Amino acid sequence: MSPDDALVPLTYDPTELDRTLPGWRRTLVDGYRWMLLARALDRRMLGLQRQGRVGFYGPATGQEAVSVGAALALTPDDWVFPGLREQLIALVRGHPLTTYVHHLFATDLDPARGRQMPCHPTARDVRYVSMSSVIGTQITQGVGCAYALKVKHQPGAVLAFFGDGATSANDFHAGLNLAGVWRLPILFCCTNNQWAISQPVERQTGVRELAQKAAAYGLPGRRVDGTDLIAVYREVRDALARIRSGAGPEMLEFLLYRMTPHSSSDDPTRYQAADWMARASARDPVPRVERFLLTTGLVTEEARDRFAEEVEREVRSAVTEAESAPAPDPASLFSDVFASASPGSIGR
Repeated sequence: MSPDDALVPLTYDPTELDRTLPGWRRTLVDGYRWMLLARALDRRMLGLQRQGRVGFYGPATGQEAVSVGAALALTPDDWVFPGLREQLIALVRGHPLTTYVHHLFATDLDPARGRQMPCHPTARDVRYVSMSSVIGTQITQGVGCAYALKVKHQPGAVLAFFGDGATSANDFHAGLNLAGVWRLPILFCCTNNQWAISQPVERQTGVRELAQKAAAYGLPGRRVDGTDLIAVYREVRDALARIRSGAGPEMLEFLLYRMTPHSSSDDPTRYQAADWMARASARDPVPRVERFLLTTGLVTEEARDRFAEEVEREVRSAVTEAESAPAPDPASLFSDVFASASPGSIGR
């Protein structure tokens, strides 16, 4: 049996989508191309990390439908507080790929000037806040941003992303509690890839569905197929519409499969079952949406191949530019940190 035969297909009636999801054809094709770009970027950057040309990388293979679907449902007024694997959201919203790759290489053209770990980009241009490696801290930070939007009567909403392991962290409970009390414009997005690094989800929480935890704080919570681009886009779009209308915060749990190591420092063969990748591959979000597009005639095989070639070129070009860029000037160590850039100001 070929991998395509084992794939779980997307089953949607195009006529029904025309009625309930206006513009879905263009959205789906655009989303598919972004997912191909993400897959090409993961392959390239993991290879470069293994060669010692990049210090660290946290791939998002298997999670593309969540990042793309959510990004396509946002407006320019919205804010994103990401976890480790949501960088694609920044790119879909307009953050340049070359700038992101400069960040991965920590060049002088990285907006953070090499101060952050790779995969922790700063993208103020698209309201994408750099994450911390501390588990769950972005949840309460996102709540603070949502509170500011509310008290200042500013448009927009906040999306706070976190993994399944973060639902056992203090910031998750504090953040959802405050958001529920204050009825803040925030959507909590749990990307449940079923592994908190090497800990399976059933060994770090007793609840059957993580979305059920939202009820303790007065929030509606729903589980969504995180490998289905259409489902993610629809659920995020609808949730944000309710939140913007003043209905209060919500939580979505996106169930998906981590298809790579947790990061370039991890070896999942030491703890995952032998059949894990076979089960994950059956719900790989990229071939699932690709098959649907081919079946409905929205994308031809020629267009698919052209997309694949284009994104490979884009990634190669960005890598070439970043590798030719200079490292940050050591004198920039004090830039954006102290009022005076003089090294003598340290310790005073």
